[in-house]
Amino acid sequence: MNYRHAYHAGNFADVVKHALLTRLIAYLKRKEKPFRVFDTHAGRGSYSLTSDEAQRTGEHADGVGRLVQGAADVMDDPLLAEYREALASDLSEDRYPGSPLIARRLLRPQDRLSAYELHPADAGALKTLFAGDVQTKAIALDGWLALGSHVPPKEKRGLVLIDPPFERTDEVDAIAEGLGKALQRWAGGIYAVWYPLKRPALVAALHERLEALPVSERVTAEFFREPYSTDGRFVGTGLTVINPPFVFAAEAEKVLTTLAPLLGSGAAATFSVFTSSSPRP
Repeated sequence: MNYRHAYHAGNFADVVKHALLTRLIAYLKRKEKPFRVFDTHAGRGSYSLTSDEAQRTGEHADGVGRLVQGAADVMDDPLLAEYREALASDLSEDRYPGSPLIARRLLRPQDRLSAYELHPADAGALKTLFAGDVQTKAIALDGWLALGSHVPPKEKRGLVLIDPPFERTDEVDAIAEGLGKALQRWAGGIYAVWYPLKRPALVAALHERLEALPVSERVTAEFFREPYSTDGRFVGTGLTVINPPFVFAAEAEKVLTTLAPLLGSGAAATFSVFTSSSPRP
């Protein structure tokens, strides 16, 4: 429970993850029926890019910072419209919204958000951020517990974002077990799992466990700023989606085509979008 996203907010992985998240929410909004978004590892919800933590790492400079500096053509992409909408009010104040705040800004009056955070300080900040918001529940609870008890939502439609810090050595097991419980209760939900690209063995283990789950379809998007390194540093970001919208694979391909040249380390940047029935590249 030592991880603090304040050090990493707005980095390249956030940009990719959040851009893809907005496409999932945009799809849910195609129907008038209400839906609920669950965020199992919500963090503080909003981050200052001028804080000591953000300045210490400077990671946002190679993420959202690149969007702000001379990337008007990128942000004009129609598939980034919702992402642009969610960021607009923060960037002028040198802030970056976390996943729950991005999701909240895209909800309609009939939609709801449940955001979970276990770290005491961050959970307190999350509650303060959403105080008085009748559409949002900010809950100081281990998100893994929510997967086994808080789904399905009464709305019967929705999305679960699972975005753990990957600090624990058993994080892959926790993801697989949590998803297994959730799918038993809500087989038709959309589940989006974020993971870092650091060590090939961990990524392979995650996909092996996910392949064993009783799901009919899964689409994965991976973006590498540079190839894997022998020192295990953070070189890329992945998002795998269970029960994806039928348009997600094509939209993810287009979004990454737009973002990769901006966020990558020169010609070394690559990306791929693949389904669970396809061999991983």
